[in-house]
Amino acid sequence: MSLVLVLVLAYVGLQLLLGLWLSRRVSSQADYLLGGRSLGLGLCTASMFATWFGAETCVGAAGEVYEHGLAAVSADPFGYGVCLLLFGLFVAAELRRRGYTTIADLFGARFSPLTERVVALLMLPGSVLWAAAQIRAFGQVFAAASPGLAPELGIALAAGITIAYTASGGLLADVYTDLLQGLVLAATLLVLAALLLLKLEGGAWSGLLSAGAASTGEAPAALPTLNAWAVPIAGSIFTQEIISRALAARTPLVARRSALVAGGVYLSLGLLPVALGLFARQLVPGLSESEQVLPILSRQLLGEVGFVILAGALISAILSTVDSALLACGALIVQNLAGERAQRLSDAGRLRLTRAAVVLLGGASFVMASTGLSVHSLVSESSAFASAGLCVAGLLGLFTRFGGARAALLSLGAGGVTYVYSTFVLESELAYLLSLGGALAGYALGALGAARVAPLQPRALTEIVEAREG
Repeated sequence: MSLVLVLVLAYVGLQLLLGLWLSRRVSSQADYLLGGRSLGLGLCTASMFATWFGAETCVGAAGEVYEHGLAAVSADPFGYGVCLLLFGLFVAAELRRRGYTTIADLFGARFSPLTERVVALLMLPGSVLWAAAQIRAFGQVFAAASPGLAPELGIALAAGITIAYTASGGLLADVYTDLLQGLVLAATLLVLAALLLLKLEGGAWSGLLSAGAASTGEAPAALPTLNAWAVPIAGSIFTQEIISRALAARTPLVARRSALVAGGVYLSLGLLPVALGLFARQLVPGLSESEQVLPILSRQLLGEVGFVILAGALISAILSTVDSALLACGALIVQNLAGERAQRLSDAGRLRLTRAAVVLLGGASFVMASTGLSVHSLVSESSAFASAGLCVAGLLGLFTRFGGARAALLSLGAGGVTYVYSTFVLESELAYLLSLGGALAGYALGALGAARVAPLQPRALTEIVEAREG
């Protein structure tokens, strides 16, 4: 075992100890899932930023641009930054004002208990895929820290650590480390980018630009580009991972401001991993594992100490993100799927059940992380899976009185079926746009059908009675 890996493991061990120490302050499900709804602007902003700025940005995006050029990340990380801004402008404060615990609570209160359970079931696979992406990225950092360590073993080690960390401390442990680690990660990436700029001499810039160009040399088509942007924006605006941060805010105003500030910071710092992946195409060509490009680059330019700092900051960001995904799974299972029996449990009983659900879904995420899919692919699928109906029904349900349970269920079903058919049968580049269209059409048909039938029945019965009496 290399000295670097030992230092990284020691750093992670400190994180675990922090989680165990903070777990003593967790006495209820609200403490565990939402930090007691006590987050101020600084902690809430840092937590939102850290939840988004994780494996996909620092490992997935850098790896994709290293392997395929700038065209591979045209919507990421920028799409997720735009999503955060839109979430802050329109959604965060409204959800916090209503005091929900999960996004499925909105569908239960606005539509029906059946809609609530369907939403929870549809969201679970996306959260598992999101957690799997983080665990895979965590494993890649371990593998980069110790070149003799197989990525599969690194992923298994990462899964064990993330499950233990999440099950112990919950959201409270997460947010207390987010602010410091976000600053460390941002500072390290800035230093790394500055060193790369100094290393690139004048003649290297032309090679750099050609390396970053799309392989075809043609401008991407408008509709496929729009589809690529729609996945992170529409597909992530109603994810439990980010919504839990808004619901944990002290006030609705804090929730809104935190999302807006986090979105702006994300858009700024999200450029750094993309640029570093582009630079690395020239400086460290021929890597067999493109997802390890950022740790390998930091080792070459910052030395072993710098590498440990970057690896530790990356691991903190990843732990924050996977923590959010697994907590989302636990919340959906206990709050929305377990039924009245779980609600009749004591607060301590619901807390134990939530932790058990976190461990179970963490195991499922480890299985997904071991399939060999890239971090980028796992995150894309987690954002696209069943999210079109959630976006359409969620926005219309939150801001209008148009449509009821039938409309929401048709929207969820039509969006999911359209996405699966477009992706796996038609193999269309516009699968997500088609699923949004299907979800909108399903909602409209359900709402208009209910409006046409429901109001007419009482009037028709009244007319019949009056006619008979007459």
